Amino acid sequence: MRPDPVAQGQEPGAQTNVTQETNMPAYAVPPVERAIKLLRYIGDGNTCRNLSTVSRDLKINRTTLIRLIHTLLDQHMIEELAEKAGYRLGVGLVTLGAQAIQGRDLVRICQPVLQHLSETTGMSAHLGVLDGADIVYLSRVAPNSHLVSNIHAGARLGAHASSIGRAILAQMDQGRIAALLKDAPLTAVTPKTPTTLAAVLQQAQADHAKGFAWSVGNFEAGIGSCGAAIFDHSGAVVGALNVSGPDSRFTDPSGSAAISAAVCQAAQDASTRLGASPAPAS
Repeated sequence: MRPDPVAQGQEPGAQTNVTQETNMPAYAVPPVERAIKLLRYIGDGNTCRNLSTVSRDLKINRTTLIRLIHTLLDQHMIEELAEKAGYRLGVGLVTLGAQAIQGRDLVRICQPVLQHLSETTGMSAHLGVLDGADIVYLSRVAPNSHLVSNIHAGARLGAHASSIGRAILAQMDQGRIAALLKDAPLTAVTPKTPTTLAAVLQQAQADHAKGFAWSVGNFEAGIGSCGAAIFDHSGAVVGALNVSGPDSRFTDPSGSAAISAAVCQAAQDASTRLGASPAPAS
């Protein structure tokens, strides 16, 4: 279902694109940015069956869009669905993603820690890093249970709404948080999600005071979560880990303390493996 080949010559709307791109950061490459926007759009579950809709949604000239699709198909970054139903991410992109994850020392070093944390708590354990105003999950270890998180490696969530994101934000000064989130849509995923910068800053202060981010239905009704930050040898925050499970385990006073202790210990173990100084004995 490749789009019809386009005629050679100047693309319709090219002058408009130039005008729109004058505010782009220095050294940005607009064609690359468009290709990445298209890949993320497809990755979010949009099949691009209707090119006019895609062109409108992404604000990409239709002629340019057709050329992008041809190029991504040729490079195996996307592939056609059966019965002309559109496109999905291709094996070439999957391979690149796997190589990127495998090449990160953070994943390799923290994987045993996640495994132990999942076994200790009986819940799903996750590792994530900050990417702009979002969190990208790099790894997940799930217990042998029907109560398994549906978060997978590569998933992207708003940092303000997830316990991993909150744990990282809690280690930043408020000016840096404000700069990071100033243009971000602070979307509410549940009524408990902060949707203003002031509320996010207040949440970060509270999480910093506790030393971990605690959630009971903040991201998903019926689900609890606890996250803690991971530091490297220089003391910089490089990511965070968490566990998630049924909210009944997070509202039980006798069990909640054990969960937060296990998560904080796992974060400290991961940090130590990355060269951070051990936490002082209490």
